[in-house]
Amino acid sequence: WSMLFDSGWSGAAQLTALCGGEALSRPLAQLLRQKTGQAWNVYGPTEATVWSSFDALSGADVVTIGRPLSNTALHVLDEHLQPLPLGFVGEIWVAGNGVSMGYLGRPALTAERFVPDPFAQRRGALMYRTGDLGRRCANGRIECLGRIDSQVKLRGFRIEPGEIEAALLLHESVSKVVVTLRGDGDGHSNGDGDGNGDADQRLVAYAVPASGHNGDPMQWRRYLQEKLPAHLVPTDFVVLQALPTTPNGKVD
Repeated sequence: WSMLFDSGWSGAAQLTALCGGEALSRPLAQLLRQKTGQAWNVYGPTEATVWSSFDALSGADVVTIGRPLSNTALHVLDEHLQPLPLGFVGEIWVAGNGVSMGYLGRPALTAERFVPDPFAQRRGALMYRTGDLGRRCANGRIECLGRIDSQVKLRGFRIEPGEIEAALLLHESVSKVVVTLRGDGDGHSNGDGDGNGDADQRLVAYAVPASGHNGDPMQWRRYLQEKLPAHLVPTDFVVLQALPTTPNGKVD
């Protein structure tokens, strides 16, 4: 959808647009709402055959993956597979009739990703570890915040870059953004460690201004300082005309 709009496509009122495959940004969601008859955000891994939840795009600030389909359940769990309260970030698990039996010929990987569903009444039911981070909103919908393997650790804090990206995308002058950890070491969390050795590391936000805006890093910093704890505010903001992409159009 982004490639279509970037190439000058003007939309089509007769279309119902379904957007899935990777996170749907707020600016793209707004374009889809304006340029099509209906627009839906759809979510789900192939292992759950194939969509697990959906949400009609609205004018809300937060783009969510909505609620699960019939015969499907979405859980936001901690590392002990316990449900998290509203607003707390955890891993998204998919359960229900759509969950497959595992990977053909890959018993070790199957055991890692597919576990007995402790919340199901059906014997033998499985739930699938998506590797996606999310939190449940007050209205019951789930906000997806990116991959768990993109989680970083900085000065003892575990940080989800997707949470910072989602906050900055709420600013009207930002159309696209990627937040990453730069400096010595890769900063990726391995589940332990004391956080030493990251004195030279810093969070950096690479942002593409929205149409009609030049991009003001100081304004972006002040905006995030009002919305996020201090350890989540990037040290540096870099203005880009476009994000680098792979040949198939995903962010590189």
